[in-house]
Amino acid sequence: MSSTSQLDLWKKIITVGEIPVLGSRIIQAPAGQIAIFRNSEDEVFALLDKCPHKGGPLSQGIVHGKSVTCPLHSWNIDLSTGCAVAPDEGCAKSFAVKIESGVVWLSREELQIPYG
Repeated sequence: MSSTSQLDLWKKIITVGEIPVLGSRIIQAPAGQIAIFRNSEDEVFALLDKCPHKGGPLSQGIVHGKSVTCPLHSWNIDLSTGCAVAPDEGCAKSFAVKIESGVVWLSREELQIPYG
């Protein structure tokens, strides 16, 4: 992040190392509780911590590949899109993630928009 304008667009959240492999961390934002996930390939994803089915806490689910399984009813949610894997339907809000020098950044604009 070299320019001030870039810093204005992104908010520093956590380091990748602070997120357990195949696990998550939760942050609180005006948008709601956001789960920051890390898979076995050190990819990082951010979703509203609410399953589109019954609102279960996705942060408590099992991460596998690029999906998380909701702990309530075993819906599989694609971590890249937030959408349920067929035959289930619905999407959790996903957030743009940027990784730079091992630091996770989220879009300031997206963090400000409240989601139901």
